[in-house]
Amino acid sequence: QVQLVESGGGSVQTGGTLRLSCAASGNTYSSYCMGWFRQAPGQQREGVAAIDSDGSAAYEDSVKGRFTISQDNAKNSLYLQMNSLKPEDTAMYYCAAVCTHCTIDYCMTSLDATNGPDAWGQGTLVTVSS
Repeated sequence: QVQLVESGGGSVQTGGTLRLSCAASGNTYSSYCMGWFRQAPGQQREGVAAIDSDGSAAYEDSVKGRFTISQDNAKNSLYLQMNSLKPEDTAMYYCAAVCTHCTIDYCMTSLDATNGPDAWGQGTLVTVSS
């Protein structure tokens, strides 16, 4: 089982930048497709970005060109660089170990499902003010 702990959230103004980090433990981490999803109050969960064990990445349309997902397998860490932040990016952001032996498309789709990922952390709050 993979355990995940997010950090790096905070409050920024429109156009600001944040970098989220996720520390993973568990000896199966490197075999997972990893991702980030977010959930704003009163709204459904939304997959933001995913990256597979080969380094292929996928993004939700509204964050393309602004967010970048990356990982450092030597450190068992996942990152989400968020630039040009908008008020609509305000949400709790969760790191997730989604699936193994899966395609990047399946991985990205699974981020939207309540029980799609195999594990996720407690989340880190991102607030963007106008």
